[in-house]
Amino acid sequence: MITLHHLENSRSHRILWLLEELELKYEIIEYKRNKLTMLAPKELKDIHPLGKSPVITDQGKTIAESGAIIEYLIEEYDKSKKLKPQEVDGSLQYRYWLHYAEGSLMMPLMMTLLFAKIEASPMPFIVKPIVKGLSKTVSASFITPQRNLHLGFLNNHLSSHKWFCGNDFSAADIQLSFPIESASHFKGFAKDFPALIDFLKRIKERPAYQKAQEVGGELKSFI
Repeated sequence: MITLHHLENSRSHRILWLLEELELKYEIIEYKRNKLTMLAPKELKDIHPLGKSPVITDQGKTIAESGAIIEYLIEEYDKSKKLKPQEVDGSLQYRYWLHYAEGSLMMPLMMTLLFAKIEASPMPFIVKPIVKGLSKTVSASFITPQRNLHLGFLNNHLSSHKWFCGNDFSAADIQLSFPIESASHFKGFAKDFPALIDFLKRIKERPAYQKAQEVGGELKSFI
């Protein structure tokens, strides 16, 4: 049986959701974040050397990384091919979005988180204005424009497509859900990216998404 090593409020929500979409039997082992650092607990290193989530174990194999897990589960268990486009153009789009989510989109989002933490961190009074000024300059000149470039790109695509690979829901939508949900907490998101808001409404209406939240807890952003 598939075992999902599930860290609360993390990327592993996507894998739990996919398991529900595929109607697979699985067991879940839950892990809690450190309340001070928000990092994963050291017990996850017993499963995979990097100590990150998601990780699944199945048929004697240990598989990490969201994209790799999704590809494995689709290839191994999506026998009806309902969550991966089969035509050439759709298949190329699917592969692109599946890897774009972590390869390109998450970087500016994580940099937003990092620089926000820097600004909020305690520091000597004398250096505080210097650090904050530098952080705000980098954010305004690079991080925020890059973040909005990607979100605008996604918003424009979904303005003319129901789902990322066209009219049919796919695992690429699951992969992109985490960064989009995280970004939805940014100020002005609803006004600037209405197609992404509509996307989030659609995914949250799916029974498998709702079941994943019941089992694994509500997904909240700390970005």
